[in-house]
Amino acid sequence: MTDSNYPANEDAPAQKQRHETELIQWLRIPSISSYPDHKDDTRRAGQWLLDKFQRAGLATQWLPTEGHPIVLAETPPVPGAPVALVYGHYDVQPAEPLELWTTPPFEPTVRNGNLYARGATDDKGQLLTHVHSVCDWIASGESLPLQVKFLVEGEEEVGSQNLEAHLSDLADQLACDCVVISDSGQYADGQPAITYGLRGIATYEIEVQGPAMDLHSGSFGGAVANPAVAISHLISSMVDETGKICISGFYDDVRPIDADERERWTQLPQDESEFAKSVGVDQLFGEPGYTADERRWARPTLEVNGLTSGHQGEGVKTIIPAVAKAKISCRLVPDQDPGKITAAIQAHLDANKIPGTRVTLKADHGAPAMLANTDSPYMAAAAEAIRAGFGVSPVLIREGGSIPIVAEFQKVLRCDCLLLGWGLSDDNAHSPDEKFRLADFHRGIAASRELWKQLGECRVG
Repeated sequence: MTDSNYPANEDAPAQKQRHETELIQWLRIPSISSYPDHKDDTRRAGQWLLDKFQRAGLATQWLPTEGHPIVLAETPPVPGAPVALVYGHYDVQPAEPLELWTTPPFEPTVRNGNLYARGATDDKGQLLTHVHSVCDWIASGESLPLQVKFLVEGEEEVGSQNLEAHLSDLADQLACDCVVISDSGQYADGQPAITYGLRGIATYEIEVQGPAMDLHSGSFGGAVANPAVAISHLISSMVDETGKICISGFYDDVRPIDADERERWTQLPQDESEFAKSVGVDQLFGEPGYTADERRWARPTLEVNGLTSGHQGEGVKTIIPAVAKAKISCRLVPDQDPGKITAAIQAHLDANKIPGTRVTLKADHGAPAMLANTDSPYMAAAAEAIRAGFGVSPVLIREGGSIPIVAEFQKVLRCDCLLLGWGLSDDNAHSPDEKFRLADFHRGIAASRELWKQLGECRVG
């Protein structure tokens, strides 16, 4: 390990400005992976990152897939030191509804210390903290105390299926001791966190088909089943009025929350009334017997993400619609299998469909939940790095969201996982006016610099 004090804990103003300018450049690229007409934009966002790595002198690879390319980069090996793999994604969610953005989603704008743009916190801003820390370190002329590899994909927002397909073939090239991922958040403003658990996911589209075409509701009403009513019935049959899921077998494999873990969570600075206020509701709702954090982090859910049927324009059109569709997602917890959940939902739909309708379940992407080893030396190194960067020791939490590839990393690469989130709960990821607080962007860079120092002191072999 170098004896140099580089990098210093505080960036020079000019360096901070460069870090922000480059982030703004990257955020201007509308890399929406789910939209075919943004295929070139998504590729351009990957190329932007590849170019930055190449200018910094990292060894790079552009890996084509059947979808969007994967960007690989690495610094030189350091014998006796761990290898850290940074994972992130350069694709972003769609920006609709556009009318709810204060400023256009791909015209990054700074307001009140926050940078507003799609992808600001999910995940370009957070990922770039690690890119900046490594590239700046190399530019200083000093050697990194460990090898850092980068794996950045363009399909996280659509399920990472192509990365998953390539992962086994890349296992030797990606071999590492820990994976570093910044695609989550702090527990609260001023309280950074290390996330050691993620829920899994299973997503679906339900289609209810009725008559062959839209019918006059006066001439046919009362004689033909209405698909919009039928799909509403199906949805209400899956979740009761308390939030409990009513699908037979859904909870069979759910791992109970450990008593010690529940006790630790009670020590967190949680205020459920403030949490409700922050999301604009007068009270929280969910499965009885659990706190909001327990329901968000360690209990499974079934949510309706979208509903479509019948006339959507101005005025009245009195019809029985021919078809109704719903998009749903389930967040899964440790030991739940997405395949078994699919079978349980299919059986429920078959048993509860209204006569005179045909119901189709289309499964999209799915991934199991994951838990990380909280006792590893890499976890301790990460905690010290966050304390140095943010001035506050982190708490250990789970996260209710899903990063589908993380469980695959554990299985294929057999490595520890460090989920270090710099974002805030009100950063509006996946929503209009997504933002990233610039102070946290710079704190994240400082924490990342310290992380390489701390991990470099962990001996291997």
